Amino acid sequence: MHPSPADGVRRIDFLPWEYDPASQETEAQAQAARQQELITAGARIGDGVFIAPNAAVFCDRLSIGDRTYVAALAYVTGDLTIGADCSINPYAVVRGEIRMGDGVRIGAHSSILGFNHRMSTDLPIHEQGTWSKGITLGDDVWIGSHATILDGVTVGDHVVIGASAVVTKDVPDWAVVAGNPARIIRDRRADTGAPQGPDLATELQTFAQRARDQAGDLLARCFEDGRFVDRPAALAGPLEPAVRPWADAVEIADLLLDAAPPGFDAADLVRRLTARQDPATGLIPAGDLSDRGLERAPTSDEPLLATDGDASYHVLSVGYAVRLLGGRLPHPVRAVHALSDRDVVRDLEARDWGARAWGSGAAVDALATACALNIADFSAELPDGGTGPVYGLLGWLTARANPATGMWGAPQPAPRWLQAVNGFYRLTRGSYAQLGLPLPYPEAAIDTVLEHAADPHLAAPEGYNACNVLDIVHPLWLAAQQTEHRRTEGEAWAQDQLRRALHNWSDGAGIPFAPLSAGPDGVAGLQGTEMWLSIIWYLADYLGEADALGYRPRGVHNPDPLVRLAPVDTPG
Repeated sequence: MHPSPADGVRRIDFLPWEYDPASQETEAQAQAARQQELITAGARIGDGVFIAPNAAVFCDRLSIGDRTYVAALAYVTGDLTIGADCSINPYAVVRGEIRMGDGVRIGAHSSILGFNHRMSTDLPIHEQGTWSKGITLGDDVWIGSHATILDGVTVGDHVVIGASAVVTKDVPDWAVVAGNPARIIRDRRADTGAPQGPDLATELQTFAQRARDQAGDLLARCFEDGRFVDRPAALAGPLEPAVRPWADAVEIADLLLDAAPPGFDAADLVRRLTARQDPATGLIPAGDLSDRGLERAPTSDEPLLATDGDASYHVLSVGYAVRLLGGRLPHPVRAVHALSDRDVVRDLEARDWGARAWGSGAAVDALATACALNIADFSAELPDGGTGPVYGLLGWLTARANPATGMWGAPQPAPRWLQAVNGFYRLTRGSYAQLGLPLPYPEAAIDTVLEHAADPHLAAPEGYNACNVLDIVHPLWLAAQQTEHRRTEGEAWAQDQLRRALHNWSDGAGIPFAPLSAGPDGVAGLQGTEMWLSIIWYLADYLGEADALGYRPRGVHNPDPLVRLAPVDTPG
């Protein structure tokens, strides 16, 4: 027995998929009147739409596609764009700034909350108002009953969200997620045998061959007026003569051609890269590496640990480029030997590891790399075997790592973990990774990095760049050498990023540092290409597919330790 309309409960309001405007003339007229009220208020509503009379629809902006329905007692407010063939089932809540694709099914009692309350401490919460990042739901998404999706989340296409799941992070295409907080439990395509697009190994092989075939053209494109420049001046504006483009050119040629850049002799490039090294400090200042630029005497008084400046970064870029060419720096990086363990600890303690964790991590990277280069190339010439303050540095780092987050940095206002995670990459690349040492808290670090990876800022044009992707994948890759913690989620993120990165290549030019940028960083150049080639390798290796690329970074982004500290001998 079905209740009659007189009882206040109508079957069609709770089972709106039974609505047929062609055969239910009276209901169609009632719907037309109901929808006209919304259209008069500014809504756009497609054909065959059903909105239950007792659904609470109070939107600032509303667009509904064809054959979509909103069932009884649903609560719908805010700024909504809803595609075709969508369903909002009874008692569901859809509020805030929401964008839905086609074929989205929202189960009963679910909540899609595209807004949040402010929570500063100077006012009671009820007086502070709300703010919104918005929620995006892709096509063909099924959201189970009682699920909750929180503000700032993007859900990909063909996703299934389990009943009662609480989704706090982005969900990639084809994923099935469940739990609180929701985690990826499988890929739908793996269950059904559905086609997953081109085989990933084939895509990687095709990409790598394309890059190798065009390596000579992209290097020639960035050689102007007798020097390597990061990007052509005609496209990105004139740049000051710099050392790094020469090192990047060497790294790209080594990756793709297994040789020096075409037209250059390796010994001559070693001469150019090392001619400006300051014998007193071992640092290499910025400057012109054309023949005329080398006529000027090199000088550098930049303290190694004081800043992430050019001379500090050249310890990495030039130190590795010279080694790729079969040479070495002519002088040790003596600046580190002016630093005692106490000097290093004092400097690290004085740093702002919250707001400036990235720069602090970069300083550690330069210091540790200087020590590693000295150990590798000058251990016989230096009284301490080249180690300098490396043991004091490692002692402080290990003691001061945060067990709860795995980081040395602290969360900040949005983007919450950007400084800490980017600083973690630079710091651990130069120290633990380069010296072949395990991370102090790998599982906590993975938790923090995955939380950061879900930040919507990273998908925006200003957030999607080589640094921000590298600074996630390298920590995940490095921590994975010690633990399988949350590996499925990490691999889902890596799959998404890898397929995206493979499509950023521009013929004859390489990959821009920031592929979505409309400014100079959106112009393909040497730095962006070198970094993205390495990022693609790390993403592929994390997924177990790097062999398909046929190259392996050997420079700044070398996955292998530069040196390993000798263990203490113990009695047998």
